[in-house]
Amino acid sequence: MHGSTSSPTNSKWLALLVAGAFFMENLDGTVITTAVPDIAQSFGVAPLALNIGVSAYLLTLGVFIPISGWVAQRFGARRVFAAALAIFTLASVLCGMATSLGEFVWLRVLQGAGGAMMVPVGRLVVLNSTPKDKLISVIATLTWPALVAPVIGPAVGGFITSYASWRWIFYLNLPLGLVALVAAWWLIPDQRAAERRPFDWPGFVLSGSALLLLTWGAETLSGPAPDWRETGACIALGTLLLAALAWHLKRAAHPLIDLSSLAIPTFSITIIGGSLFRMAVGAVPFLLPLMFQLGFGLDAFHAGLLVMAVFAGNLMMKTVTTPILRRFGFRPVLLVNGAANVITLAACALLTPTTPVWLIAAVLFVGGMTRSMQFTALNTIAFADVPQQRMAAANTLFSTAFQVAMGLGVALGASGVRLGHWSAQQLGIGDWAAIDYRLAFVLVALVSLLGLADALRLSRSAGEQVAKGARS
Repeated sequence: MHGSTSSPTNSKWLALLVAGAFFMENLDGTVITTAVPDIAQSFGVAPLALNIGVSAYLLTLGVFIPISGWVAQRFGARRVFAAALAIFTLASVLCGMATSLGEFVWLRVLQGAGGAMMVPVGRLVVLNSTPKDKLISVIATLTWPALVAPVIGPAVGGFITSYASWRWIFYLNLPLGLVALVAAWWLIPDQRAAERRPFDWPGFVLSGSALLLLTWGAETLSGPAPDWRETGACIALGTLLLAALAWHLKRAAHPLIDLSSLAIPTFSITIIGGSLFRMAVGAVPFLLPLMFQLGFGLDAFHAGLLVMAVFAGNLMMKTVTTPILRRFGFRPVLLVNGAANVITLAACALLTPTTPVWLIAAVLFVGGMTRSMQFTALNTIAFADVPQQRMAAANTLFSTAFQVAMGLGVALGASGVRLGHWSAQQLGIGDWAAIDYRLAFVLVALVSLLGLADALRLSRSAGEQVAKGARS
């Protein structure tokens, strides 16, 4: 065993290692979007045909994330995390060497399988190695990749494609992956559960099918001309399978995903209300570039620069997240900051092509700050009251809900645009600049507000041992 997992220094390095792996995984979900035309040209296919390459990665994540907890307990977190890193890195290099669309898609599936193990198992390693009083700062470190990568991914992909080759988008993962692999083998202790639980095959089939259908429905809905029957059927059937999965998990002797953690109030609000918040957050990187380019008439470069204001707000808030949570506690921060987040989302509906650039940037900057704080607060309080022996099960449920919510965020944004377009026509304001996108932000703000209501169930002392421990 290498090092002590209770050491604050070790916990810090583990958090940085896992955050780096998270960033690689999150970035690869969005970084190729701006490189699609160049990749399509290399393969001799139409750009729209490349959508399957983007979708294959996200679909694979949805299918394999639910089994991450069982795999980690069976084979040990260090082995699984290191193997996932190796698979992800190797698949990245092979993606860069692909010569046909079919080859590229299968390699993206392999890459997604590695990412599906890498993210939840990495979070579990950090949770198991971190004392409760250090949880706030460590979770703050783990939070930034999910916020930053979707924002800067398209810009990074566009830059690499313009000044080098789209293949370097994938080749750059090689040195990062090798460094992370060595660090993982050194930092993570070789531990595994003493009890071997049987694998829940019905749970795997139900969860994989449900997440596959929901993710595919979200992907088709975000396209330029979705087939509404296909999309509706996918989302409806996926929802039914989720209900069947919940019924099965409550009755199975050894469920793939243990739902018992939902009885813990501080955990359940992050799954229910927190998922609605994450859906709203997931819609923002989809809506903003479209509104700026198609609604305001900006080119991709200037639209990207404006969106970077969200990234700047995320980074700025990281410097004060821990002191604020220590000072005020979780419930007040979730409610007040959550309300501020709703206001900034609604404020995007008031932006027009004539709004001064500095004001647009200010709204996005403050929005980035509030979303960063809410993300960290929700992700920290989720595990504040979870006993150590139930951490693996809670982490699997959390990771699955997280993936579903972020995936459905794009569907929320796309639905908002189409609903906004219809509403504008009905209200006779269809000629207002970017009105469909602006009305979409109203819908996103309402969803975030609905998620915020769940935090009212928290007691004033919720997560107190985490915040109080951090103050000592």
